[in-house]
Amino acid sequence: MGELSQTSYYNYARQGQLYSALALVTTPVIYSTATGTGGPLLWNGSGKAIGGNDGVLAILLAVGVGITTASGVASTLGITGGTGQTSAPSSTTAIDAGPVNMLIGSGGAASCTAYRKGTVTNAGNFFQPTHTLDTGAVTVSNVALSWVDLHGSIVVPPGSWAAVAAGATATSAVLQIGLLWAEVPI
Repeated sequence: MGELSQTSYYNYARQGQLYSALALVTTPVIYSTATGTGGPLLWNGSGKAIGGNDGVLAILLAVGVGITTASGVASTLGITGGTGQTSAPSSTTAIDAGPVNMLIGSGGAASCTAYRKGTVTNAGNFFQPTHTLDTGAVTVSNVALSWVDLHGSIVVPPGSWAAVAAGATATSAVLQIGLLWAEVPI
């Protein structure tokens, strides 16, 4: 991570605006499907859409991936998202850890809700790849846990969602995926 990003993370953390969530994901689905999306799936149900006077913007900062079982299909992981999510996603699975405020002991609860996965109203309308998933055994792979800095390039307004998803359904892959975001009042 560059100096600017580290400074931004620190400023968000000391102001109680930095959050983390972890999802343990088996066979992440392709970004273009609405069913079973996520790992983690972040829904911003905090308030009115942009132009309103309440709620937060969720600013995606980084995604980390640890591979515990290789995928049966070569694929990628990345970020997807969509709008029109006026109520919580359906068929959700509880997040494995988080959301946790990174101002340990002093930060408030997240305004956004994190799930391991769920069914969203509208499938993702973009895909930004961040990680490669290959079919090689993890016992011989050189890939370790890796974090990718998103530099705040993806912003999730109220009524929208974002998630880590696959470029092609990653059959049999088992992953531990962390998402780091800041919540800033509108």
